[in-house]
Amino acid sequence: MRVLLVEDDDRLAEVIAAGLRERAFAVDTARDGDTAIYLAAINPYDVIVLDISLPKRDGLSVCREVRRRGNAARIILLTARDTVDDRVRGLDVGADDYLTKPFAFSELVARIHALLRRHGDVRADVINVGDLELDTRGQRARRAGVLLALTTKEYALLEFLARNAGRVVGRAEISDHVWDDNYDPASNLIESYINRLRSKLGANGRDALIYTRRGAGYVLEVPTDAT
Repeated sequence: MRVLLVEDDDRLAEVIAAGLRERAFAVDTARDGDTAIYLAAINPYDVIVLDISLPKRDGLSVCREVRRRGNAARIILLTARDTVDDRVRGLDVGADDYLTKPFAFSELVARIHALLRRHGDVRADVINVGDLELDTRGQRARRAGVLLALTTKEYALLEFLARNAGRVVGRAEISDHVWDDNYDPASNLIESYINRLRSKLGANGRDALIYTRRGAGYVLEVPTDAT
């Protein structure tokens, strides 16, 4: 899942971004409203975490403009103000949730997951593909009950493939949702991670479950003779 974090406090932005990355989110950051609008226009974010007090253009204005452009990303507003009028204004311009500073990081993560489960975008806490099981809250994956030793990015890629099991996903779609703006499309990074996952999923002679569709992308699925 890909998140845009818009926060002008450098230290706070670094802490939040680091924490989200540790939990397998791909994170881009913006320090002002104009940059936030630009990034939201060119990247497909699942969630935007948006501070209200920003340079150049405040968070309410950013939220309004993002919605005007038809962007359906979930938006959580961050603010030091906690009045009913402030919350109402945020919801009126299109925000989905509102979190008052200071807040516990665990609450922010919980609210992100809650938003991703709303409005028909049901994201199960447990995903099963054959004998592969992913615990999305604990970010753990098991094959036939055996815990797989995955890095954070390996888990993020596997979860994305599992949420799209049976559907071919291309490199561009993978990079959009699993990597951030630092990803180099000319690199072989995705192929490298796919190969690592195949090695771990295919341990002990099992089928690796991830197949290449030449010219199209990759698909995670149980082979027909195993269903």
